[in-house]
Amino acid sequence: MNDTTPASLAGTRVRAVLADDERLMREQLRSRLTEAWPDLDIVAEAKNGLEAVELVKQHKPDLVFLDIRMPGLTGVDAARQIAQLPDAGDDDSWLVPEIVFITAYDQYAVEAFEQGVADYVLKPAERERLLVTVARIKKRLAARHNGNGGENQAVAPATAPLQQLLHKLSAQLNPGGTPAYLQWIQATVGQAIQMIPVEDVLFFISDEKYTRVQTATLEALIRKPIKELVDELDPALFWQIHRSTLVNVKAIAGITRDFRGRQLVGIKGSTEKLEVSRSYTQLFKGM
Repeated sequence: MNDTTPASLAGTRVRAVLADDERLMREQLRSRLTEAWPDLDIVAEAKNGLEAVELVKQHKPDLVFLDIRMPGLTGVDAARQIAQLPDAGDDDSWLVPEIVFITAYDQYAVEAFEQGVADYVLKPAERERLLVTVARIKKRLAARHNGNGGENQAVAPATAPLQQLLHKLSAQLNPGGTPAYLQWIQATVGQAIQMIPVEDVLFFISDEKYTRVQTATLEALIRKPIKELVDELDPALFWQIHRSTLVNVKAIAGITRDFRGRQLVGIKGSTEKLEVSRSYTQLFKGM
């Protein structure tokens, strides 16, 4: 077997979590992965989506294999939670893992492949197809390790396109059952409750108790955390740029850097600057 490992990934310990509710499928995939990628370290196996999210939190892998259809929490829903995990912790060195969907349904696989932000393995896992996936994932991981900010700085996957893909896959799994994106925000302004059109919001910033809703003319507070807003807002309109910040793409005036090299987002009609955390710098690559 030819070694498809890129030079920049050679010697790097790649860690993976595998999730499938069928034990035989997990065993088969583990066996095939051992053949296709002998150096891959499968650190944990999950029987459902909830367990997968917890194991990813615990082990912080580079790669996660998720069965699309699992009880309790689908693989797609688990992926949506996993994509937000860097925001929940203080380990700034860990980035969102690469995602490979395990599916018996070709339409989901095609969607994931065409989007280019995830990969897939069709059940049952065939050796030749798995070799293609392994080569592709190695290339993606190598690109991340090559980063733009120095030899030891990794680059996160493109978060907004990933969220868009996951929303589409979720709609396919639950036809007619996926709620529409939020159109209005019900917020506290002084002593009153006000309905704010989502498109009027420039950005959302959270602290421990509240989320600040900022428009061009007012500032309001809501109790909904950023992690919930990420799922409810259109990812094509609102980008997450920090664990505590969502910004309206149409409100972005430009990107600058401060004396420490951090990216700062300028807001149209405002002097406020919003910090971009390292996990989300890929959103502004080339700017």
